[in-house]
Amino acid sequence: MDSPPPATPLRPGLAAALVFVSSGAVLVLEIVALRLVGPYIGVTLQTNSAVIGVALAAIAYGTWIGGRIADRRDPRPLLPAALVLAGITTAITLPLVRYAGELLRGSAVVGILLLTMVAIVLPAALLSAVTPLVIKLQLGDLNRTGEVVGKLSSIGTLGAITATLGTGFFLVATLPSSVIMMALALLLGGSGIALGVYLHRTRPPTATATATATTATGGGADGGAAPGGRAGTATRSAVAVIGLLAVGLAVAAPDPCDVETEYHCATVQADPDRDSGRLLLLNSARHSYVDLDDPTHLEFAYTKWIGAALDVTAPPGEPLDALHLGGGGFTMPRYLAATRPGTRNTVYEIDGGLVDLGVRELDVQPGPDLAVVVGDARILVTDLPTDSVDVVVGDAFGHLVVPWHLATREMAAEIRRVIRPGGSYLQNVIDYPPLRFIQAEVATVAAEFPEVALITRPGAPTRLSGSNFVILAADRPLPLDEVRARLTASVGAEFDLLAGDELTDFVAGAQPLTDDYAPVDQLLVAP
Repeated sequence: MDSPPPATPLRPGLAAALVFVSSGAVLVLEIVALRLVGPYIGVTLQTNSAVIGVALAAIAYGTWIGGRIADRRDPRPLLPAALVLAGITTAITLPLVRYAGELLRGSAVVGILLLTMVAIVLPAALLSAVTPLVIKLQLGDLNRTGEVVGKLSSIGTLGAITATLGTGFFLVATLPSSVIMMALALLLGGSGIALGVYLHRTRPPTATATATATTATGGGADGGAAPGGRAGTATRSAVAVIGLLAVGLAVAAPDPCDVETEYHCATVQADPDRDSGRLLLLNSARHSYVDLDDPTHLEFAYTKWIGAALDVTAPPGEPLDALHLGGGGFTMPRYLAATRPGTRNTVYEIDGGLVDLGVRELDVQPGPDLAVVVGDARILVTDLPTDSVDVVVGDAFGHLVVPWHLATREMAAEIRRVIRPGGSYLQNVIDYPPLRFIQAEVATVAAEFPEVALITRPGAPTRLSGSNFVILAADRPLPLDEVRARLTASVGAEFDLLAGDELTDFVAGAQPLTDDYAPVDQLLVAP
């Protein structure tokens, strides 16, 4: 097929704006996509990798296809069409992800890739086609090819950088993902329609009717059909119907969140079997259970294990200085406040929105006995004085994964530094067969603490499903007999307590994790 005659270039400012906006919109989609899929497949390294990889694939194929089409068709009518279609597919993405997410909830690699493709591919590919279309229009002088391509490519990169920073630092912090997606869809669709009208009004006077080719905006080969034309009217009506349908689907789609914080899709559910019971779900995972009337009630097995260890870490009723890494539902700070009046609980919680939710719905009451600090625990712990707390409870998770920088030997060393002589460290960990992460984490803690034990469900090393593990660590011999007695009283026979040679055999020579090498997400996945 022969190339079409050169089309009239766009004004430089308009060309730059189209490339800037389209490139930036792709990055908005990429960042928000992680928020959309997180409630169904978790926020892990695999999920992050899938979102980035799928987005790059969409950019690559969109750019390639856009370039091929630009060599065969006049790009002017294609630009409005690409923007309008990108707006429509962006609007449809939200309901599609929510419906598909319910089907793929908890899936492994294949499900993660499928859901991220649903969230990104179509709108990102359409937007990525804009840049080669614009470049083709601007290449009127082959002697300036390098300048034109270099300038527009750099503008696209600046758009991507601006969108990345703006979305990560501002949009996600202030707006729900659904609002961001629908606003982006309206921006793209409106921009496409406005561009189509502009190109029609500024079409070259030499354009002929025979060169007109209807596009999704009612535009022709010279930039648009007559505003009153039947084809243009029908197309605009179709766009309006599809847009309204997308909005309707988005409203009707199941929303997994009561509150969308900077880090989590959070939901609080009432316990139908216990009037005062509340279950906190983060990204659809059962995270915390709180009894509003009885702070000593511990529902989950792992909280009972931690409670048993806390009960014997000091004489009964003696107040402690306790540091909690991760707040969640604030179950353990409430337990210590009730069982050891006068305890000074300090909670490091990275998610301020989760703290606000706890205050509103989970009876979290910051005050003299409960200091809540919003920030990253790794950074905050390093600022604490040496020998300043009696016990540290580690219960920080990103979905079902302990954040890697809280699982290294360097972090364990900081924790040991701030614990007073005779104090203890309790860490909650989730792992799945073949249990490579918990083995490595026990080895990591044992590299800094001379005394270590492990509480888990009976037969956990041979279980086919995931399980909680609680690591006990101290600089003195652990009161294992007292812990075992308290566990028996609270959970009966539903626990194993590993220590000494039994724990050494379980660890099986696993290497400690360090800041230089901590593949936590990979250790959680079976080889």
